[in-house]
Amino acid sequence: MTSTPSAAAAQASRPKRESELRAPGAPLVQVHQLEKTYKTARGPLTLFRNLDLEVASGELVAIVGQSGTGKSTLLHILGALDAASAGTVYCASTNVATLNSRQAAAFRNREIGYVWQFHYLLPEFTAQENVAMPLLARGTAKREALDLAANWLREVGLDERRDHRPGELSGGEQQRVALARALVNNPRLLLADEPTGDLDETTARQVFELIERIHVNHGLTSILVTHNMELASRCSRVLRLERGRLAISSSTQSNPRPEIGS
Repeated sequence: MTSTPSAAAAQASRPKRESELRAPGAPLVQVHQLEKTYKTARGPLTLFRNLDLEVASGELVAIVGQSGTGKSTLLHILGALDAASAGTVYCASTNVATLNSRQAAAFRNREIGYVWQFHYLLPEFTAQENVAMPLLARGTAKREALDLAANWLREVGLDERRDHRPGELSGGEQQRVALARALVNNPRLLLADEPTGDLDETTARQVFELIERIHVNHGLTSILVTHNMELASRCSRVLRLERGRLAISSSTQSNPRPEIGS
């Protein structure tokens, strides 16, 4: 049977739509038919249903969307901080859904770097000690951990501030310490949840450009949640989370990605 022109056009467009969320290379993150439902006093609240996502090794992907759509929850599931209600989640070659709490903690320490909107630095410790914490939790000798922490503080431009406590640092400096702490274990995947949300416009751009540079220089795979569409447009792909599904963000499809540091 010969397809009509309209049917043929529909068939030709279907693979493109289905491939929009597929990674261009070998995927480091694979999510299939993800569902997340919470029990509430008013009945079940479903954030995701049949959500699919692939992120290739080396990609820098932004996820945007209105508040309350589940962007942070999605990052929590990818980072083994929360469990899916249904579906499969493979992250860094690991079936995250099969991990018990101890395995999940070891997986996060080994494979995931997490940057939050708030830095969550320990106020009684110096910047260097804060960055060293994930290494110490992993069993690294204290001297080695502090040396590696110093290297990462140098990487983020805070070598001269390593003996300062968080209260003695600016907001941008605190977030750069948090970034160094997230990366001190050399994770394969960086998850950043509104990392510039508490910063002024100039500082936010500086921190984002630092994330871009480190992403490239260290061969990271990065997923960034943000409300800042200007910064999101600099990423490899921009996905919008809406009504429990991810789709290519139409507001950035036609925007070429600027050169890093431009």
